[in-house]
Amino acid sequence: MNLKTVQTPALLLDLDKFTRNCNWMKEKAERLNVALRPHLKTGKCIEFARTQMTSPSGPATVSTLLEAEYFFNLGVIDLIYAVGISPGKFERAVNLREAGCDLKVILDNKEAAEQFSAYCEERKIPCPVLIEIDVDGHRSGVKPDSDDLIEIAKILQGKAYFAGVLTHAGDSYKCVGQAACLKAQENERDSLVHCANRLRKAGFEPKIISAGSTPTAVFAESWEGVTEVRCGVYCLFDLVMAGLKVCTIDQIALSLLVEVTGHQKEKGWVITDGGWMALSRDRGTAAQAVDQGYGLVCDIDGNPIDDLIVASANQEHGIITHRDGRLVDPKDFPIGTRLRILPNHACAMAAQHPQYFVVRKGKIVDIWNRIYGWQPKGVSL
Repeated sequence: MNLKTVQTPALLLDLDKFTRNCNWMKEKAERLNVALRPHLKTGKCIEFARTQMTSPSGPATVSTLLEAEYFFNLGVIDLIYAVGISPGKFERAVNLREAGCDLKVILDNKEAAEQFSAYCEERKIPCPVLIEIDVDGHRSGVKPDSDDLIEIAKILQGKAYFAGVLTHAGDSYKCVGQAACLKAQENERDSLVHCANRLRKAGFEPKIISAGSTPTAVFAESWEGVTEVRCGVYCLFDLVMAGLKVCTIDQIALSLLVEVTGHQKEKGWVITDGGWMALSRDRGTAAQAVDQGYGLVCDIDGNPIDDLIVASANQEHGIITHRDGRLVDPKDFPIGTRLRILPNHACAMAAQHPQYFVVRKGKIVDIWNRIYGWQPKGVSL
């Protein structure tokens, strides 16, 4: 199997770029004296995770309990489930604790804290809990100066016990360039440290002070007062990150291999077998200075071609055009031509596929299987 014979569309992982991105972040975290707790939601794959993590047992972050179960069964012990815990997930989370997984959960309100505390008391199984902090108004979390911060910690004094604070500086995805991302990172760090100090004054010691987003992690100069950093897409990067100037195009380690199936000559279109089912519906660059459509078009070796983008997509059809509207000459892309499409959002593209075709120096050297979904394995009526 090689890039000319593998069935398309196929998800390609450039092993050298991926490894280089992972090692760069490990080295930076070590230099800044902060633990790296990589997010495994992008890869959802054990081989992928082992390259990201600083040890085979973690620490690491997950976004679903299916990920937690999968990685724990393969030896990853130290995990944070970084989505607010809700009653329908109490049993699965506590079952992981009972089985020996050092799983931490998060929440951001008194109701969830009371309900989870009651459940852990009933099961007689301890579980550490992090309070999620909203540092930038991006989505969920307790405001840094809210009275709820201390009230939630007071509730978490039984089997479900207070372990620290956590945030995701999601508004950093609106920042462009080093200065803006660094400002977001400093706000993220300082807001978390402020919360930790408020809790200490109230008699609660936060053992974990957890920050994390790729734009802030890439540009951080100091994490003083923070114990760990969570980030995920840095290992692959994508066009959204390139649009924020967090990475360069040639650092993007993920692409979709497609094949030309036809043309619309009068419209200057090239048609491929890579539609939104393979690319994803993510249009994250649409709000940026450079709109990359559904993805940037490269040759089979991964080199961008003459400002071509996937301008539109149907379920199984991708339509390639010039960004400026010039007509594409069909003779330049005969039927059967193979191209690679760089993703707007690496997590979203990867989520469409059951495996990575791992590529090194233009050759497929391995296949890594990945998981997806939310339901426990073997679920039945």
